[in-house]
Amino acid sequence: MIKSFLILLNISILLFSSEQIILVVSDDFNKSVAKMECYEGSKQVFKPIAVNIGENGLGWGLGEVKFFQKQGEPLKHEGDKKAPIGIFKLTALFGYSQESDYHMPYLYISEKLICVDDSDSSFYNQIIMAHGDEKSFEFMKRKDNQYKLGIVVEHNKNAIAMRGSCIFMHIQKGSNKGTAGCTSMKEEDMIKIAKWLDKSKNPILIQIPKSSSEEILGLYPELKNSSLLKK
Repeated sequence: MIKSFLILLNISILLFSSEQIILVVSDDFNKSVAKMECYEGSKQVFKPIAVNIGENGLGWGLGEVKFFQKQGEPLKHEGDKKAPIGIFKLTALFGYSQESDYHMPYLYISEKLICVDDSDSSFYNQIIMAHGDEKSFEFMKRKDNQYKLGIVVEHNKNAIAMRGSCIFMHIQKGSNKGTAGCTSMKEEDMIKIAKWLDKSKNPILIQIPKSSSEEILGLYPELKNSSLLKK
């Protein structure tokens, strides 16, 4: 059974290869801070970066591959203030500037754009123009500038009710300030990563607790020199 599971897992990975990998590793499920490395193939392109994750740590999310989850480990749910664990496509950038010269699809954030976190809505986990009848959502144009520049993380793409919505990488509120479920960093780090990302290279986010390092190394041997995955 385990052998069959690993074969299926490796097939899934082969069907979703990536030239650009953002790797985020936390010491355990309960930390609200982590470290991040960025790879182009097997080459690390930036020095390790300090990031903030969920205020309540990590929970297993819904990404491109189904991992072997141990009994008792937390799942990601709506409103739990946990960042999702998994492998996720990075599909677009967004920001307050109307001009863009990035190598990713770019969404200009206007005053009326919202992200819907109401599980009962047909627009759950989508960024849309506000209609005025949404029950629960967040405005994308924030006064604190955390969404001045960000990356869309494709978590829960099938919009399964209560499994989490509106997951992004974005500018931090402050050092060691946990998020509602996103991954945040200094503005200068956000800018350099946004400029580096290239849609043609199928960028992904791998976000895990340290305990999943061996599994990730089995799936992505190009990360063998990562300091974050060493025991």
